[in-house]
Amino acid sequence: MHDKAMRELLAFYQEAGVDVAVGEAPVDRLSEPAIAPAPPPLPMPELSRPKPPATPVRTITARDLGSNGAAPPPSTDAAVMAAREAATTAATLDELRAILDGFQGCALRATATQLVFGRGNPEARVVFIGEAPGYEEDKSGKPFVGRSGMLLDRMMAAIGLDETNAYIANIVPWRPPGNRTPTPQESAICLPFIRRQIELSGASILVCLGGPSAQTLLNIRDGITKSRGRWYPFQAGSRELRALATFHPAFLLRSPLQKRLAWRDFLALKTALAS
Repeated sequence: MHDKAMRELLAFYQEAGVDVAVGEAPVDRLSEPAIAPAPPPLPMPELSRPKPPATPVRTITARDLGSNGAAPPPSTDAAVMAAREAATTAATLDELRAILDGFQGCALRATATQLVFGRGNPEARVVFIGEAPGYEEDKSGKPFVGRSGMLLDRMMAAIGLDETNAYIANIVPWRPPGNRTPTPQESAICLPFIRRQIELSGASILVCLGGPSAQTLLNIRDGITKSRGRWYPFQAGSRELRALATFHPAFLLRSPLQKRLAWRDFLALKTALAS
């Protein structure tokens, strides 16, 4: 029986495809221990990381500088302080003009054609101060020579004034791009120069043409419609001037009906000059 059973088992293995013995002794698979967990993977060797490239040194180009190769304008506060210090060193109007011509603290000089300083007689009793140059002024280098300037000349002539007995200038001596209104920062930077320009003139009467001029020079908040026709004190160094606010000629070109009020202001100016 034993031999018969063995032969039957081998025949079964043969039919099942078993043709190779795997060991000399039988193995009881049910009594084998549990499979041990696989060992943790070996740590990968640390790869050397490439060093980041050094930050290149930035080369300063002409674009970083002003149009004339100068350093960019300083902050507003620094520019105002520099303007005050520079303006006080001028002993004459010619010196003040030369200082302004080399002043780098106002960015408007980079877009303007040239400096627009003043015209007329600086020793005259009355000085007219506007806001900023326009296109014609930027080309000629003189204030109030365009359409508004021609109207101002006619208004002055009506009370006996011209370039021989009046002086004319602007708070900002450079034309803003597109004839826009100067920003408060631009006006603040230029204020020390126009104040010194008035101080060095022989004027005893100041006429502020337009709201920006009156508000900047007289330190008032009222608009020109409310402030026009009124007299204000203006300290020019060691002397006090009488200051009158009136409409800007450019405004009168746009609003001709307001000329009657401007005429009243000029009549008041004529009376003051006669006293």
